[in-house]
Amino acid sequence: MAGQSDPHLSIFSAEEVEFIAEDEMMEIVPNMKMDPLNLICGDFGPFRPQIATEVPLWLAVALKKRGKCTIRPPQWMSVEKLTQILEAERESPREFHPLPFHYVEISRLLFDHARDDIPDVYMVRSLIEDIRDVRFHKVETGLETISARTHAVKLKNLSAMEVNIVRPFIVRALQAFYKHDSPQMIPQPDTIGNRPPQVADRGPRVRAKSHMPLGTLADTL
Repeated sequence: MAGQSDPHLSIFSAEEVEFIAEDEMMEIVPNMKMDPLNLICGDFGPFRPQIATEVPLWLAVALKKRGKCTIRPPQWMSVEKLTQILEAERESPREFHPLPFHYVEISRLLFDHARDDIPDVYMVRSLIEDIRDVRFHKVETGLETISARTHAVKLKNLSAMEVNIVRPFIVRALQAFYKHDSPQMIPQPDTIGNRPPQVADRGPRVRAKSHMPLGTLADTL
């Protein structure tokens, strides 16, 4: 993953964040009869027609693509609930309304693969986009307050995608301030390799002894 392979970047791609979000549980209504699926991540099923059950989002999408279920959108993805959230976001310029940590990724996956299962899908999409815009405006406004005296930044109730976008900028901004005020506190990459190792005097040394001493899911579905 990008965030793990490049420690200086420390950011995941949108696809990687979406991949993590696919483990969120989602309610489906099967239209077929099938025995339980015994997977590494858990057991799901049995599946019976018109009897709702919960599965990971990735499995819900896979069954939906095969025409074997309908997906029930989360309760927060209703026009009424989203309207309330949007109003709450606008009324609190310095606070973020609690939302599912992966609300951006969940809504995107459902818009792409199960839009026929979402009542008032166009209004729902518009409301979610408005909520995202308001929240990002709050983030931008908050970042304008960062100064050389800022030691930490606390943003409560951000989503995974919002954190992923904001984190690199905040880290680099704080590092720039610290480097400007106290250059010796920020180690330079070109000097780290030339610095001689420092060995602390720990008294007499003792020599330590060394001792050598599943069928695929697609077939099932």
